[in-house]
Amino acid sequence: MRIEGTLRRAFVLYRQVLHMKYIPILIFVLASVASGQEVRLYDPALDGQAQIEEAVRDAAAQQKHVLVQVGGNWCKWCKRLAATIEANPKLDSLLRADFVTVHLNFSKENKNEKALDGLGNPERFGFPVLVVLDADGNRLHTQDSALLEEGGGHDPEKVYRAMQLWTPKALKSGRR
Repeated sequence: MRIEGTLRRAFVLYRQVLHMKYIPILIFVLASVASGQEVRLYDPALDGQAQIEEAVRDAAAQQKHVLVQVGGNWCKWCKRLAATIEANPKLDSLLRADFVTVHLNFSKENKNEKALDGLGNPERFGFPVLVVLDADGNRLHTQDSALLEEGGGHDPEKVYRAMQLWTPKALKSGRR
């Protein structure tokens, strides 16, 4: 009888997971665990200011904006956001087409204080936090990623909408 009840609960949980829209996050995490490697999006050894300067040069050459994702390898929400982007072709395509992306590390090993000062100290919003710069390096927008969350992850449509509003084309047209 106990086994039957346990199996029934397991089956109900399994059905709930199948209907969750956050399966891509689960797949991303399971793939990283299966490979035996920790997901490392942020490099504490890099100079954040130099990363931003290089991204601004690239953005100017490609007529794009810069998307700075501030966070750390210690941050589960940073990994969840990366998984959401990677698992959503529409969102991934938008970011690749319109942004040069930088993963700016914030950790006890390297807080990148100079870079964060230049970005208006976005860490006050928590992590991850997204900062959009134009091709001249001017800060256009700081996005609190908590506003893009739903349930146990980030809602791909909310992230898409937030980023779509800050593409070069959107700002030139003035239309949404």
